[in-house]
Parts: sequence; structure tokens; C-alpha cells
Amino acid sequence: MTKIHETAVVSETANLAENVVVGPYSIIESDVSIGTGTVIDSHVVIKGKTSIGSDNHIYSFVSIGDDPQDKKYDGEDTAVEIGNRNSIREYTTINKGTSQDIGTTRLGDDNWIMAYVHIAHDCQVGNNTIFANNTTLGGHVIVGDFAIFGGFSGAHQFCKIGAHSFLGMYSGVARDLPPYVVVMGNLLSQEALILKGLKEETFHQIR
Repeated sequence: MTKIHETAVVSETANLAENVVVGPYSIIESDVSIGTGTVIDSHVVIKGKTSIGSDNHIYSFVSIGDDPQDKKYDGEDTAVEIGNRNSIREYTTINKGTSQDIGTTRLGDDNWIMAYVHIAHDCQVGNNTIFANNTTLGGHVIVGDFAIFGGFSGAHQFCKIGAHSFLGMYSGVARDLPPYVVVMGNLLSQEALILKGLKEETFHQIR
């Protein structure tokens, strides 16, 4: 039987299959569809035209289906689609798509999404990926199956991350990454000086 905590707010028109569990203070809006066996912990917010498959575990304070962080977005009726057997850890955000792309943000099956991950609008994530803590995808990123993102790594918008590729911790990519390639590091280069700061007494000596 579906179990909905008495403090949760679930729309009467949301479509919850058998054996779905909804924890305390979670909010599920009207156009949401959730498959059998999915567990939603406390304080989760699922909005918009969002479809979630079976046997997922969505941990506390996750936000799915909210508006994209895109200034061009103007309230279009876009969507999120999530497959089966995904683990989506605390404070992850998955935004819905935009009309500038296909209009749907997708996450496939058997993905391991750790805490504070952000999957932006129109991203297409495959199956069996691992996103370590604080991984960030810009909009329109495509991620192949079995790709692994180390902690605090990320991809610039419109990048394609190949299947079985690996981004080490703090690595950032701003161009396509071929399949089976390992990248590590994020080299710094001096671009300019903050001249105003140099004039301040507190910045008199720079070491």
C-alpha cells in the first residue's frame, strides 16, 4: 500500500503507484507521476510535469521539477523524466527543461546521485552514472552511461560527456569529453588585476 505521512502535501490529481512512500512535510504537486516502490523522504518538493519511475530513493530536501535557472524561461510547460532505481541524495536539484531545447530534463536508470548535485535544465543523463557530492551540470549537458563525476566537478552548458569517462575531483570541462577518457584538475591562470583593491590600504601588501 502507498504510505503518505500525515504532514505531507500531495495533490489529489498526482499519480502515485502502489507501494510509494512519502515522508513528512514533502510536497507533491498535481502533474507528478511516481512509480511503484519509490521512497520519498521528508521535506522533498516535486513540482510541475514530472515523471518518476519505480524503486527510486529520493532523500530529504531534494527539489525536482522546479523552474529552470534560465533568464529566457517564461513559464513554458516543460518537464522532468526520471527512470528507475536511482538514488538521489540530500539537497539535489533537478530543474525542468526549456522551450529552447527539447523541453525535458532526463535522468535514466540506476544512477547514484550524491548530495548537493545540480542537474540543470534540458540535461540528458544516461544510466549507471555516479555524481559525487556537489557535482554541477550546466544546461543542455548530455552525459553518457557509466560516466563518473568526482566531488565538486562539473560541465559547462552544452557539453557532451562520453560514456565511461571520469572527471576527477574539482575538475571542470568546457568542451566535449570523449568516452573512456579520464580528466583531472582545473588549472588556474591570471586574467586580470582588481585595481580598485590594490588602491585600498588593506591590500597594500600582496603575498
